[in-house]
Amino acid sequence: DFDRYFTDQSIRVKLVGPQAPNMNAFVEQWIQSLKHEILNHFVVFGLAHFDDIVSEYVTYYLERRPHQGFGKRLSGADNDDGPAPVIRVDEVKCETRLGVLLKHYYRTA
Repeated sequence: DFDRYFTDQSIRVKLVGPQAPNMNAFVEQWIQSLKHEILNHFVVFGLAHFDDIVSEYVTYYLERRPHQGFGKRLSGADNDDGPAPVIRVDEVKCETRLGVLLKHYYRTA
């Protein structure tokens, strides 16, 4: 029944063997991020509400959330160690999701 629910949602179920702890670590870290960044701030009113919250977070996580890259630098950041460019406040815009819980700041072109 558990696997069938996920396949009905178009999610491929991948079996994890008992000798594959590294696969579990990635999933556990993602679930911990979901819980701490989102679910601890909501009272969920049913499965449809939960699905909406999680799908908003997934979109934010995959498209907007900064991920750490090699050498503890943010992905997409310049690699030179020179001074950071000065950015005027009026060039910075904010995009929010789930009320104002998830924020993404970006610079206008």
